[in-house]
Amino acid sequence: MPTERLVDYFPPCNTFFMPKQKQELTVLITTSGIGSKLGELTTYTNKALVKIGRKPALSYIIESYPKNTHFVITLGHFGEHVKEFISLVYPNISVTFVPVKTYSGKGSSLAHSMLSAKKHLQKPFIYHASDTIVHQKIPLPIKNWAGGYVSENSSQYASFTIADGVIQYFSEKGNLNPDYLHIGLVGIFDYKLFWKCAIDLYAANPEDESLSDVDILQQMLERDTVFTGIEFNPWYDVGNVDSLNAAREAIHDSFHILDKPSESIYLFKTSVVKFFSDTLIAKNRVRRARALGSLVPPIEGSTAHFYKYKYAKGDLLASVITPATFPHFLNWAFSNVWKPEKEVSAKRFQDICYDFYYTKTIKRTQEFLKTRNIKDSTNIINGETVPSLAALLKKVDFDWLADTQQTSFHGDFIPDNIIKTAKGYTLLDWRQDFGGLIRGGDMYYDLAKLNHNLVINHEMINYGHFNIDRHKNVVTCDIFRSERLVECQEILKQYIIERGLDIRKIDILTPILWLNMSPLHSHPYDLFLYYFGKLQLFRALNNEKHHAKEGS
Repeated sequence: MPTERLVDYFPPCNTFFMPKQKQELTVLITTSGIGSKLGELTTYTNKALVKIGRKPALSYIIESYPKNTHFVITLGHFGEHVKEFISLVYPNISVTFVPVKTYSGKGSSLAHSMLSAKKHLQKPFIYHASDTIVHQKIPLPIKNWAGGYVSENSSQYASFTIADGVIQYFSEKGNLNPDYLHIGLVGIFDYKLFWKCAIDLYAANPEDESLSDVDILQQMLERDTVFTGIEFNPWYDVGNVDSLNAAREAIHDSFHILDKPSESIYLFKTSVVKFFSDTLIAKNRVRRARALGSLVPPIEGSTAHFYKYKYAKGDLLASVITPATFPHFLNWAFSNVWKPEKEVSAKRFQDICYDFYYTKTIKRTQEFLKTRNIKDSTNIINGETVPSLAALLKKVDFDWLADTQQTSFHGDFIPDNIIKTAKGYTLLDWRQDFGGLIRGGDMYYDLAKLNHNLVINHEMINYGHFNIDRHKNVVTCDIFRSERLVECQEILKQYIIERGLDIRKIDILTPILWLNMSPLHSHPYDLFLYYFGKLQLFRALNNEKHHAKEGS
């Protein structure tokens, strides 16, 4: 049936809206499933908290409804993350959390999760799947209705057929000629029948993992219930990797933030929310914010896995930095960021630096080689014969790197984490500690981070403006760079020399940073970081040998 005719069959959406009144709308959101179709993205958190654009899917859903809406949210896989997020970002909404006992394996069906919330839904309600995002106004459940989307991709989605605007049949995946895909957005007016059908289906086969809302809705149709079809366009499914990527393309985020499965950042109008799967990292980030004081935005709240801080107004330094303005920024940084600190003794600090630079590098690179199934051997990288990483690291004087002064620090001091404000600069995404220290760190680490970001920045990586090609032991790697950042890097090096600092430490630490970063990122960026870091470390060590000959 042509799309134009289908649209004509649907009554205008406003015929389903009730006049303004105090009656509370109830919405069921099921976040209990493990989200296996999203791969590593749900290894560390709940599928409803995966980011699209600036916010997680759950935010788009909550913000689709009036302020007086009551939400019933089922919890299972990382359910504590969902509760924490809502308490921090939406502290004033009306919500009932429903723990689901079985949310993976046998019996972990959508129908089971829904039935867990049955006692809280003894009234007309809307079911909104946690992986469905729509932009248009959602009708009230004063009639039974189901949301649909016109597409031929029925192999991956349930669907329904209609006649004269009334749904005739709900189908599971694979219907060859559906009128609409079922998007997991349903208005339930006949709630008593809905629950009766759900109970009957579940009782017949409680271990069936595939029992879903579609089975319940089809049972309701077979008992002469009328459902109206409502078209939603656009509709974004964020429940699998391919559709999530498509949604991210459509719902764009102008901030260039690299994804990490174990952490995330969400941007709202007046605040920023950070998530960490590691509760110690989240806790120490908050502690360090206090230590950094006015250099960072004020913390507005925190939970075990999240913290929220005030949105800093201004321009991202990475976007506005120029060779003309860069020296002013460096003057500000040396005056405000790196001040003498003595959290521990000088000897203890040197031991911490050694462990931070040597032990962590060994651990991280071994993790990279093991998880990527790569043998540490000699490589031909960009035409240069580069020894094994183990051989290179033996040539690094880690005692010399660790012999440094203790100062206050940021920990991820890159233009991508700095806002140029009307009054100066505000630092974002500070590191949680330096080898366990909250106040004291190594200024050279910050300077190496800055040097790194003038070579490799988030925008270039997000746009794929780098190349890595590996055939056995022959590797080519390259990255496109902005001319202004190339010039800024030269200014940085000259500035460091003029202040009497050791530029050789920056030359060695920068590729060590890239090697340490490699296991933390996804393919192919991980390979690029490893081989590019290995090449640059080889070159830096050769320069060290050259300097040594000159000085002899």
